[in-house]
Amino acid sequence: MTTTTYRRSLWPAAAACAVVCAGAAQARSATDANALAQVASATAQEDDAAANPDVVITGSRIDRAGFDAPTPTTIIGGDALLVGNRPSIAQVLNDLPQFRATTTPTTNFSGTASGSSPADLRGLGTTRTLTLLNGRRFTGSGDLNTVPQGLISRVEVVTGGASAAWGSGAVGGVVNILLDTKLDGLAIGATTGVSSRGDAFRYGVDGTFGTRFAGGRGHFMVGVQYFDDEGVLDRDSRPNLGSTTLYTNPAGSAHAFVIAPDVNYSNASVGGLITSGVLAGQTFNRDGTLRPFIYGNPRGSAVMVGGEGTSLRDETALAAPYRRLNGYARLSFAVGDATVWTDASYSRMRAQYPFYAESNRDNITISRDNPFLPVAVRNRLIAAGQTSFRFGRVFEDYGYRTYGYTRETVDAAIGVDGSFAGGDWRYSAYYGHGELSDDRGYLNQKVTANFNRAIDVVANPAGGAPICRVALTDPTTACRPLNLFGEGNADPAAVAYAFSSGAHVRNTTKLDTAMVSLRGDPFSLWAGPVSVAVGAEARWESIASSDLDPLSAAQAFTTFNFSLINGGFNVKEGFGEVAVPLLDQPFSKIEFSAAGRYSHYSNTGNVTSWKLGVTDRVFDDLLLRVSTSRDIRSGSLTELFNTRSTTQSNIADPTTKTTYQIVTFGGGNPNLAPEIGRTTTIGGTFSPSSVPGLNLSVDYFDIRIKGAIATLSGQDIVTRCANGNAALCSQIVRANGVITTVFATFVNLAEYHTNGLDFEASYDLPLSTVSASLPGKLRVRGLATYVDSLTTDDGVSRIEYVGDVGEAVPFGTPHWRGNLTVTYDDSVFGADARVRYVGGGLWNHLLDIENNAISAKAYLDLGARVRIDGLTLSANVTNVFDKDAPPTTTGQIHYDQMGRYFSMAARIAF
Repeated sequence: MTTTTYRRSLWPAAAACAVVCAGAAQARSATDANALAQVASATAQEDDAAANPDVVITGSRIDRAGFDAPTPTTIIGGDALLVGNRPSIAQVLNDLPQFRATTTPTTNFSGTASGSSPADLRGLGTTRTLTLLNGRRFTGSGDLNTVPQGLISRVEVVTGGASAAWGSGAVGGVVNILLDTKLDGLAIGATTGVSSRGDAFRYGVDGTFGTRFAGGRGHFMVGVQYFDDEGVLDRDSRPNLGSTTLYTNPAGSAHAFVIAPDVNYSNASVGGLITSGVLAGQTFNRDGTLRPFIYGNPRGSAVMVGGEGTSLRDETALAAPYRRLNGYARLSFAVGDATVWTDASYSRMRAQYPFYAESNRDNITISRDNPFLPVAVRNRLIAAGQTSFRFGRVFEDYGYRTYGYTRETVDAAIGVDGSFAGGDWRYSAYYGHGELSDDRGYLNQKVTANFNRAIDVVANPAGGAPICRVALTDPTTACRPLNLFGEGNADPAAVAYAFSSGAHVRNTTKLDTAMVSLRGDPFSLWAGPVSVAVGAEARWESIASSDLDPLSAAQAFTTFNFSLINGGFNVKEGFGEVAVPLLDQPFSKIEFSAAGRYSHYSNTGNVTSWKLGVTDRVFDDLLLRVSTSRDIRSGSLTELFNTRSTTQSNIADPTTKTTYQIVTFGGGNPNLAPEIGRTTTIGGTFSPSSVPGLNLSVDYFDIRIKGAIATLSGQDIVTRCANGNAALCSQIVRANGVITTVFATFVNLAEYHTNGLDFEASYDLPLSTVSASLPGKLRVRGLATYVDSLTTDDGVSRIEYVGDVGEAVPFGTPHWRGNLTVTYDDSVFGADARVRYVGGGLWNHLLDIENNAISAKAYLDLGARVRIDGLTLSANVTNVFDKDAPPTTTGQIHYDQMGRYFSMAARIAF
């Protein structure tokens, strides 16, 4: 086995941070419910469970008062979700160091994920973070934009394996969005923002309403939100983000590769570039004449640094624009000891924006007899005895390829929560159905056959006018001759023939869920009541395509062809959990808990998951906890059944030490087996009674996944092939030794492993304790995560990803992430200052890159708010010092790309 590692010794820094910012986002002590940046106590919330059946304890199915779940849990209050005026819940979560911004509008600017914001705990991938709404699965879980923020009471985050409690998908943890089911009154809000560069404008409005009726037995709530984000289409508006690309260094350089800015095509131009023969290096002007092309510093045979021209990264968006409309309504009614409820939600998200221009780079052969060729150019070819030349063209003047989508989500459920036997036993049941319609298309794409016919131009024997060669044998052809020479000279009819806006498909995903559970305390032991929870769940998932355009069905487009995806599966599960108190003394309260789940999948058979945990509360000040679990995840619909996805990217070939722009084809694999995870957490929280308001916590995590389901990047496949993985070498297509295509279908990797530490420290200080004349409260909170290792092992090579922070590294993550927030609040005024820290590292330690190092970044955010009666006005500035992102070729997931950003919000409650 070949083992590649890249590590740094940061334990001294870990010790220092443990003193200053100790604490992971785990179970906390309750503090002021209205404090901004609040992380409420999981224990205090659990104590409320018996008195309030609406309280959901995400870390466990047990809801007995006083039960301490052994799994670390973060609870973020509703006000905390408004800090920084973030446009979605996902962006709030991404500020926590345990999350990675894998998928956001600034990291996915085309394709099925464009504009979406799912959650990704531990960098394990969004499919390994299970997202719930009020404790149940829902259709919009793949995009946290779908939930109206004004209705959210809090978000509970379990930062450890939770499959035994919640089922497949909880390998990395659980995000449970809990709505304010007791909402009373009307509130209306508005928000807006713009960058310091005058772009990235966004605005939104929302409203919520809740009321009780029938003497308080009934309750109705509704919320609506509209949001419009214009995004940023010009990547060149920020340093290091425009046409920055990883490319080959000139021969004789000390390093094989370099990350270079202003990288452009050297074998194509918008007017058309001649690349061979006597006229090589000449480009066409608009009037058809030639002039010398301005070259930059060569980087291989196809690209250059500087010079004129364009590149793929000049044309792709920095942040995808989108518009969304969300709505949610819930009706509940108490009947005796039961509450019957029903809810429904609707979300519509859409966008259409230019992606990048089609091009042919040095792969068109032009005959000197082409009638569109100016006479002066033809004469020079004749004089040189040259019958044809090679030619490269970027078709910006024909219009950019445009990506558009409309996603509509409808979700509804009905359920009942109740109790019997004097409240000693509680029960819940629900059924839900949801559908996501994803309607998307590409406009202005090149149709391969039509384009090739349109550029094969000859003179009409009857009169000499330009015609398609095919017209000589088929006079009825729709082909129109395409003039490639000079910007803006093509006949619109010829462009319409060679290019098509018909690429289109609609995918409909359906989710049906049903659950019934029973919780109670059947008997007591010497140390207190034994609590149990038992239940059953069933789930049906399916996806089906429709409206596939005939050109995609025939794979007729040169680059992007949509395809059909059809499939589904169902799962039936039974689960149980028990909590057994072992010791109840003033100095120690020890409790053991265990959970298990049996699952039967229609496509992969039977699988089990379990969890064991122990907690010890020492003198009510210190809570120690340890848990270990076996977690499972079955393949998602896309991983199992997706037929083909297509992306273009640059890869570096370690074998030839050359870079290429390649096409990567992805797709599903119906033979995927469920992945098996093993998670261990050890830690505790400390809230000394001698220092009211101080809370400290630290937790160690270790997650190991066997048979991890993954689709490797094109670069990862090429690297692993070079390391000796023959199976992955078979997925690489070469022509004359040059990589042209990589097939990256989903596979079960041998192993995925990560471990590290979470820290948190918070201190709440009512200023009246300093001086009776001082109003308000000061709060200091620090969070940090140290990731010691994150590796994948395919059975041939084990690759360490921690310390790799280039955005193209699939599992790359910095060793350290953290933030420190200082907040002041009184009844009228509030202000906060936050420092976000992201550690540095290398772009990719497996590649010999000249400028491989990326430095750590610290960002300062400021916010202020004023409350006057029911009106709250707020203003925020993020990245106050406008720190630039490191060199980025696609979408940076670790560092701020937007720069300094201003936002304001207003909200009035009646």
